[in-house]
Amino acid sequence: MELKDLKILSFIADEYEDLEFWVPAMRLQEEGAEIIVAGKTAGTSFRGKAGVSARSQLSFASVDPSGYHALLIPGGWAPDKLRRDAAVLEITRQMYQSGKIIGMICHAGLVGISAGIVKGHKATGSEGIKDDLINAGAEWVDAPAFRSGNLVWGRVVADIPHYCRELVAALKAL
Repeated sequence: MELKDLKILSFIADEYEDLEFWVPAMRLQEEGAEIIVAGKTAGTSFRGKAGVSARSQLSFASVDPSGYHALLIPGGWAPDKLRRDAAVLEITRQMYQSGKIIGMICHAGLVGISAGIVKGHKATGSEGIKDDLINAGAEWVDAPAFRSGNLVWGRVVADIPHYCRELVAALKAL
């Protein structure tokens, strides 16, 4: 329960990658962290790619980034929707600029790209966003998971255990 005093924000939108949302959230809860889910609207159920639903507790517009220690962005097709929301990008930028941990896995780097926070960092994710990350100024690394500054990266679903270990280590270091 080493993370018991940490409050972590997680974004959600339809077609999120179910395992990339649920497994890190459960792993951090296992360590005692509180996970708060934010979506376009509060109290809305969002459907994952595999059909598992998750409900938002807050709307993006109501999030105060200063109240959280970290941000989780799951992959799937959701990041392409999330990156179009100005509030999502502002929350991501503010948390990054405050030195808070931001976890991105698979396609989640699309949000980081649109928020302008990946330049100069090592990055990974789905092979499908490799060129996008490079074009945004990141250095592509084909590795399961790692930390670059306050960004924690995970490659794909199969790498979730590595991603979770990196998240826990980064959060314990706060």
